[in-house]
Amino acid sequence: MHENRETSEVPEANLRDRPAGEGKSRTARMHVFEESDSGTVPMNHSNKSGKPPAESEEGRPLIKENTHQSSTHSTQSEARVSQGLAGVRKAARERKGMQFTALLHHLTVGLLRESFYALKRKAAPGVDGVTWEEYEPELEGRMIDLHSRIHRGAYRAQPSRRVYILKPDGRQRPLGVAALEDKIVQHAVVTILNQIYEEDFRGFSYGFRPGRSQHQALDALYVAITRKKVSFVLDADIRGFFDNLDRGWLLKFLQHRVADPRMLRLIQKWLEAGVMEEGEWKDTEIGTPQGSVISPLLANIYLHYVFDLWVDAWRKKCAHGDVVVVRYADDNVLGFQYQTDADRFLSDFRERLGKFGLELHPDKTRRIEFGRRAERDRKRRGEGKPETFDFLGFTHISGKDRNGNFAVKRHTIGKRLRGKLADIKTSPRVAGFWRLVS
Repeated sequence: MHENRETSEVPEANLRDRPAGEGKSRTARMHVFEESDSGTVPMNHSNKSGKPPAESEEGRPLIKENTHQSSTHSTQSEARVSQGLAGVRKAARERKGMQFTALLHHLTVGLLRESFYALKRKAAPGVDGVTWEEYEPELEGRMIDLHSRIHRGAYRAQPSRRVYILKPDGRQRPLGVAALEDKIVQHAVVTILNQIYEEDFRGFSYGFRPGRSQHQALDALYVAITRKKVSFVLDADIRGFFDNLDRGWLLKFLQHRVADPRMLRLIQKWLEAGVMEEGEWKDTEIGTPQGSVISPLLANIYLHYVFDLWVDAWRKKCAHGDVVVVRYADDNVLGFQYQTDADRFLSDFRERLGKFGLELHPDKTRRIEFGRRAERDRKRRGEGKPETFDFLGFTHISGKDRNGNFAVKRHTIGKRLRGKLADIKTSPRVAGFWRLVS
């Protein structure tokens, strides 16, 4: 593929005029050993390449399920698809100001087929009512037809089916279940866009990225708190992020790298498709349905410009001490050496989010004293043990290891554990067991 014919360079003058967090970014590969991001769990394989573990895992598929099946359908056209996407990634890595003007032609029949086999077979159907098993017969003809509709502009996104799941605190979280063909096309688009944004995203961003996991985010946070000069932790919760994401800003952020109007129109179709709830169509003017295939990537792109680039610049220009950052989707935890830095950041962060129609949750956002020196300082002042904070399903507690040195202890969040035990207790299998023994 001749990638240089498909792309254009953003003028340097335009980049200099952009506000902080929206300009030309430094190289940020999937490299976990960056400032304040080190300490991800080593993979269980030999690393003879000399690359850090996350870089050596970049070739891992976005979704593991059914990868053996997609390999059985490999063809010469799929090999060309892979080569073309590798060219996109190479261009994105080497030219940070580049805008990609012809991305949709990478969405081929082969990529659609691979995307279909990457979906979960038992996933709930959308408004179309079509399941994975029902769609697979005559798959090749369906893929050719879907590919034709996409490139002719005849493809129409369907509304997401609105469902609710119970959160650990008893509230309900709305999810959007996409129609099967929408899932297929979204997965293919994510595969294409990942070639660009995996070269842009920061090392402290872990959520919903290929080769990254919650465990890596937790271990990166552990290492950051135990090895850096952290005395204060800010647990920052963005209120209703997916529901309040501003689509106008999202499209502006996308246009920093994506200048293919057909690709942008495709994304707009999904954003504007609305939701179906109890048989009634509802328009959604803001936000993106949480639960769709493409929503996590769009959220990461949005927060890359709103938060990641900005916080990277802030800690270099404004902080007086160490600042560590770990972000998993819209969950953020930051560590500070000095309380003055933590308080100033919290004020600046609120102002930053307000510019993009977002706000911090007043009850869930806390700045606490936590870290190696916190317990010692609180004991000297006659205060109790440091407070705890929750992140990714675990309560983080200030403690000591067997040698009496500072350590961060992790326990499953109590309300989540109680909810899981309640689910087990009321499950049909357990209920049947108690009927049997009684």
